[in-house]
Amino acid sequence: MSNPQHNNRILIFGASGFIGNTVYKELLPYFNVFGTYCNAKGFENNQVFFNYDVEKDHMYELLNAVQPGVIISCLRGDFKAQYKAHEELKSYVATHDCKLLFLSSDCVFDGKFEFPSYEHDLVKAESSYGRYKISVERMLQEIPSEKFVILRLPVVLGVNAPKIEQLKQAAMHHAAFEVYPNLIISVTLADKIAQQVHYIINKKLQGIFHLASEDVVHHADIFQEIASKLGDKSPIFKNVYGRNDDTYLAILPKKNTLPKTYRITVEEVIEACTLKEEIYTLKN
Repeated sequence: MSNPQHNNRILIFGASGFIGNTVYKELLPYFNVFGTYCNAKGFENNQVFFNYDVEKDHMYELLNAVQPGVIISCLRGDFKAQYKAHEELKSYVATHDCKLLFLSSDCVFDGKFEFPSYEHDLVKAESSYGRYKISVERMLQEIPSEKFVILRLPVVLGVNAPKIEQLKQAAMHHAAFEVYPNLIISVTLADKIAQQVHYIINKKLQGIFHLASEDVVHHADIFQEIASKLGDKSPIFKNVYGRNDDTYLAILPKKNTLPKTYRITVEEVIEACTLKEEIYTLKN
């Protein structure tokens, strides 16, 4: 029989990052949650946060200390070091009563251009980042399916998202902000990802999920609309053309769809990025 206390223990690798910390805050009231940080400040005295450097440290001591029932990987850093870390995670998960949720990316499809991509489409990547994510996905698929979940993410936005902060700074200083007029993307919010992860854990789901909006938008259009709603100041939009024709780097949910409450649209993402207090801040 599984131990309820053990199943309630969650360890988030990369819990100090933008997405990892949002997931941590969502799960904290409901689970016994632990996390790792590397260089981020403010976590040194937090008793449930452990310092972990993916390029220097091994995971075994930490895993044995926490004994998590669920591991969430939001790791960042050197790809070779991350791959080795996930080999350790795979080994641990395969031999313990434990499940791994791996945050992957739409970049596993950045070698495809013509259509949006769904959960069971053939992956094809040109970027080193996309190829790294594919390598970890394939590694995890060697263990029993009930032991892992692959969560592919699109462009992740939100009031405090790094990309939106960059947009605000560019607007404030009338500086350049790169947009891709021919690139069609899907998007989401970090808060929505956290809710979806919570649901997936509660329902003990497995498989590949595309945690993305149900619709798509041109890269340039969404950032220009967000900028126009944030205030009177505007960045200098620098158009970057990767290809002559429209190119898709969009993932959409199809087979593994979540209940309506846990879905999101492009319009809802734009609305969440342009809250009234933020508009006031930029206009004044």
